[in-house]
Amino acid sequence: MDFTDVSLVGLRVVREIAERGTFTAAADALGYTQSAVSRQVAAVERAAGAPVFERRREGVHPTPAGRVVLRHAAAVLGAIDAADRELRGLPGETATVRLGVFPIAGTVLLPRALVALRRTDPGITVVTRDGGTPALVRGLRAGSLDLAVVALLPPFRPPDTETPALVIETLAERNLCVAVPAAHPLAAGDSVEVGDLEGQRWIAGRASGDETQLGVWPGLAGRHDVAHVSRDWLTKLRLVAAGCGLTTVSASVAEAVPAGVRVLAVRGGPEERRRTVVAHLPRRLPEAALRVVAALRTAAGETY
Repeated sequence: MDFTDVSLVGLRVVREIAERGTFTAAADALGYTQSAVSRQVAAVERAAGAPVFERRREGVHPTPAGRVVLRHAAAVLGAIDAADRELRGLPGETATVRLGVFPIAGTVLLPRALVALRRTDPGITVVTRDGGTPALVRGLRAGSLDLAVVALLPPFRPPDTETPALVIETLAERNLCVAVPAAHPLAAGDSVEVGDLEGQRWIAGRASGDETQLGVWPGLAGRHDVAHVSRDWLTKLRLVAAGCGLTTVSASVAEAVPAGVRVLAVRGGPEERRRTVVAHLPRRLPEAALRVVAALRTAAGETY
């Protein structure tokens, strides 16, 4: 068996696994059984003459052979999808850019960039999806995203350790802030002291690995009183507005918070910086993707 015998189904399965990080998650996303996914991977590996994934504690990662398969799978599947759209009378894919964004970036930065892009480059179609940084980086590696806007925390290491290294451009860097109910005693001023955050009730997102629980001010001593947990930033801010607790936010979303919420700077402790970057694979970007990056850069200058 040579690689010309690989099926499109096999290529789609490999891409989905690379993006999702596990066989199980890929099977769920595709509606396949896990055994069917394993069979497709085995067929691709036979054709490639080498394993395409290696198992690690945190999930599966493409091998060097797997990265070759993914690179060519992106081109093949992109061409098939373009043919399908053309046959169905839909707009072609030549000026479509697939952009991933972390959720907070979708509140102000993304809408501003898209509005500007419609004005300057109406022929470019931007297709977006949101997700956490690990998922978006996997999307870049799998070839299902062209660009990803992700958030980095100090010490601002690259978002993954795979090779080749991603190309990273910083769009903005700002301090982390705290969102408090408008009726809360801490809301009386424009800032709060870090010591006043001790013992507060928090609304947080789920932590992963060794990360601090997202939404709780970093570095606070003792156990945190987390009253509510949600992955959705708007849900967290609605809970803040309802007086259910505090949460952390970027200063850039102050204009998008719901009524009943104040966004305050935090004084008296180490600065908590957050960096917004746009990432892509180390290759020459098509003109449409370059225009999207330029629009993001301009929107970041206006937003941040």
